[in-house]
Amino acid sequence: MEIVREFILVKGIVQGVGFRPFVYKLATKLNLKGYVKNSQIGVEIELEGREKELESFEKLFFEDLPPLARVDKFSKKRLTPLCHYERFEIVESSRDGQKVALIPPDIKVCSECLRDISTFNSRFHKYFATNCTNCGPRYSIIQTVPYDRKNTSMKKFSMCSECKDDYENPLSRRYHAQPISCKACGPVIRLKIENEELKMQNGKSRVGDDIFKEVAKLIKRGKIGAIKGVGGFHIVCDATDDSVVKRLRKLKHRPTKPFALMCKDIEQIKSFAKVTKKEEELLLSKEAPIVLLEWKIENAKLRISEQIAPVNFPFSTLHFPLHKIGCMLPYTPLHFLLFEHLDTPIVATSANLSGEPIITDVKELEEKLSFLEFVVDFNRDIVNAIDDSVVQVVDGDIQILRLARGYAPKVLKLPKKIDKNILAVGANQKSTISIAFEDNLILSPYIADLDSIKSFSYFEKTIETFKRFYDFFPDVVVCDKHPNYESTKWAKKWKVKNEEYKIKEVQHHKAHLASVKAEFGLSGDEYVGFIFDGTGLGNDNTLWGGEVFVDGKRKYYFKPIKLIGGEKAIKEPYRVALSLLFEKYSLKEVLEFNLPYKNIPLLYQTWKKELNTPKSSSVGRLFDGVASLARLCDFHSYEGEAGLLSEWKIENGEWRIEEGFSYKIVDGVIEIEWDFFDEFLVQKFYLTLVSILVDIAKKEQKTVLLSGGVFQNKTLLEMIIKEFKKENITYYYNKTIPINDSGVSVGQVWEGFIEFLL
Repeated sequence: MEIVREFILVKGIVQGVGFRPFVYKLATKLNLKGYVKNSQIGVEIELEGREKELESFEKLFFEDLPPLARVDKFSKKRLTPLCHYERFEIVESSRDGQKVALIPPDIKVCSECLRDISTFNSRFHKYFATNCTNCGPRYSIIQTVPYDRKNTSMKKFSMCSECKDDYENPLSRRYHAQPISCKACGPVIRLKIENEELKMQNGKSRVGDDIFKEVAKLIKRGKIGAIKGVGGFHIVCDATDDSVVKRLRKLKHRPTKPFALMCKDIEQIKSFAKVTKKEEELLLSKEAPIVLLEWKIENAKLRISEQIAPVNFPFSTLHFPLHKIGCMLPYTPLHFLLFEHLDTPIVATSANLSGEPIITDVKELEEKLSFLEFVVDFNRDIVNAIDDSVVQVVDGDIQILRLARGYAPKVLKLPKKIDKNILAVGANQKSTISIAFEDNLILSPYIADLDSIKSFSYFEKTIETFKRFYDFFPDVVVCDKHPNYESTKWAKKWKVKNEEYKIKEVQHHKAHLASVKAEFGLSGDEYVGFIFDGTGLGNDNTLWGGEVFVDGKRKYYFKPIKLIGGEKAIKEPYRVALSLLFEKYSLKEVLEFNLPYKNIPLLYQTWKKELNTPKSSSVGRLFDGVASLARLCDFHSYEGEAGLLSEWKIENGEWRIEEGFSYKIVDGVIEIEWDFFDEFLVQKFYLTLVSILVDIAKKEQKTVLLSGGVFQNKTLLEMIIKEFKKENITYYYNKTIPINDSGVSVGQVWEGFIEFLL
């Protein structure tokens, strides 16, 4: 049979995932000659052999891809003349052309590496940084592409002869595993103890296999410390000890925001939380995210401190835990080695100051979190900070709330190539950026809220990182319309420095709507889009957040209320409650209610004279007002607390009602006919929102799109889905793109440049 030559280009997540040895093994098995190599656009393959073997190669190629690989494009063409290759080999990476090879996420340690760690005669026995091509750090250590060791933070570690043999052997699962190392040649772990009670250690570093046993002892003794993970440090302590968790709250100035837990294994999680089949799948997945679960408090076999997620009602001595608890399983060898000596879950919360990115540098850690009593560190640098992903299961499917380790960078394929380089800089809260070039739309990991110098600095660093990854310079920058967003200010400054390039503003809620379209590849405007969130600047310069778009235009919205004190109202829900009351009652009537609010007459005058009282249609603010009137929350200690507490109320209350409040729509304005002192205020509010969505959807008779931070509320979203299914209403909501403001940058690309995409 005639010998032919073929060139194959593979694009997708195909670097750093064992792709070249996979191709090597398949080609040699079929007696094909040629080469495979990484390039700046993907993986390039040349094959010479008989037609039949080439056909078999393509068939088997798609049947047995490496577990971490994702093929987005497989193109081939015949080449002449023949090169008469003598063998098949893996050759050096190519640096020709624009960089478009995709950056793989960081992945949980695999079962084979865990076996190596537990095997006594293995050189990886109890080695905390064991990894292979199927697992380990990726994005967190990459400086640029192609993904070669010299382009990572592992470049300073010279491989020993055994690691080098594995690294160069195409048949080894550690072939070109860029972070490969062992005790003889790799990063070194250390334990630093500074607590006065442990003076015997003299505050010095300790190196050795006994570190994990020592750390477990410290945790059991009620100490608070930090442990370095893949993308930054975790603050850790015993999750079953009320006093130590309470002490951590005081030291971290975090009165009620829930802490995440890391648990020994899935059975331990099941001993105090309800775990569905899908939730178990996510907990055990290679991404290993934090999964929000239902907390079994009364019938738990293992008691977790209620201080993990406390509920402190205003003007009440009653204290309860939340109904939810966030759990994850160990995802690095270091974590697994620690849990060999630890039988209780630990708090594993991001080491940072409130609203700032996770800390990656030990010096910064010790400066900002001086209360730490021990620190576990290692000398492999984290190039790109990345937090833990947070997910929940809604109606049996994943909903990603924080896109980070394991899932990010997130790549969407555009329906066609664009000839512009687009940078979208997102919102101010839950910041992310997105870049688009050729047929790729890439969403960065969660950055932080852009309210601090540190957070904004990391926002700028992330932009530079993605520019470096792809030799990317934007032709156009897309931003929010809000002039006070730090991301918008950055875009305006960029335009001043780059006059020849374009800047485009996209309204906040249109970006939310477009993020759903981007996720599911939806075109056109023939939808009814419910966008419910906190606040975003609308086209009329009021604060939107309860909008219904029909055929791409705002057709319905909730009756705006005055936010007494502007920004203060966002942090102090009682101000929203008073605004709602002032809309319906006179000052005299409000005072007669004997509410436990201060300065009611003064706030009434502020409301009446419209002094610093911006108007808002936000459903998020309605949740705040309802939570305050229901005596759940008067002051936020973290974003979304009122909504979470209202969800707690729904899940823990008795349902004696089936209908919500009446409402009317006049000229597109939705007005609820409230009874603020109804015993079932919260439940009726939820039912009212569901009725509004269903009634409008039935009236408009179009496919429904849902987005915005309010739809993070699992209880509300599942109530809506149940009714949509009952009424046969077709719907989409964000699942793998965050439904909150972290998804805005994706929507900015899609909405701002749809003309390039379709």
